[in-house]
Amino acid sequence: MIDDIVALVKGGSAMSKAGRKRARGSVKNRGSVKSHGVREGVAAERARARRGDARRRALLAGGSIALVVAVAVTIIVVKLTRTPTASAAPAVADAAAGQQVTDVPAATFDSVGTGTAAGLKTISGQPELTLDGKPELLYMGGEYCPFCAAERWVIASAVSRFGALSGLRFIHSSPTDIYPDTPTLSFYRSGYASKYLAFAGVEWYGETPDPATPTGYAYLQQPTTQQAAAFARYGGSFPFVDIGNRYLVPQAQYVPSALAGLTWAQVTSAMRDPSSPVARDIDGAANMITAAICKLTNGQPAGVCTSAGVKAANSSI
Repeated sequence: MIDDIVALVKGGSAMSKAGRKRARGSVKNRGSVKSHGVREGVAAERARARRGDARRRALLAGGSIALVVAVAVTIIVVKLTRTPTASAAPAVADAAAGQQVTDVPAATFDSVGTGTAAGLKTISGQPELTLDGKPELLYMGGEYCPFCAAERWVIASAVSRFGALSGLRFIHSSPTDIYPDTPTLSFYRSGYASKYLAFAGVEWYGETPDPATPTGYAYLQQPTTQQAAAFARYGGSFPFVDIGNRYLVPQAQYVPSALAGLTWAQVTSAMRDPSSPVARDIDGAANMITAAICKLTNGQPAGVCTSAGVKAANSSI
């Protein structure tokens, strides 16, 4: 099978260096969002990023179906034939920040409701994504990616309402990308335990430059063949968030500028203040993802799924 894929890449689907740069920098809009303003803001910032250095982008979508297929096939080939490289980005194990991001008070979520974040896209026609009999949330991204940096706060707080997320490390996005040094966390080598939900956090790329990869950054983790196929099927852009093959985050749910200049502790503190712009972005987005998960867990746990914040978010998915 690998030989067949390599042959395809070497054939008519091969891209020039300029083509690869355009693929790294292009954006594919993958669905509508709740707020027109949020959608347009994120889209405008992604367009701005396209006008910069293409290697700075986390997005792998192509400008045509043929280009998307070529990028996806190339990624799968390289994934299966290269060894991941450790990230050069400094990481900090901050127990206090980890506790705060995974234990946002229910009252804060309820007060924020849908907040100012963008909504989700409903998908159909695929088998439900499960692991060990539980619905699975699949995240794929890169540690260098600023839009991934923004979305990780959302995912971490949302999945923590269904189980225990451990081993988080705190990092910053690339200092040379748009929204440089966005404070964030990493799912690399993290753990998750829940009786309701399975979670796979795949940090496909680190922050070490590597011009041989589609993003220009070194590989950190290897997705499975199934994960890579899902990534390609749904458009192939970062951050990629698939909730049980029933819902997708169509693009970053808020603009990373909300986090500019903040420390990790300041972000987690703001997440607990429902009047803060950070909470309205992150907690509102987390309520939407939580509501989507609740539809897959048959409303369990009831205390989470019947909360006011989650009920408010139901209309946004």
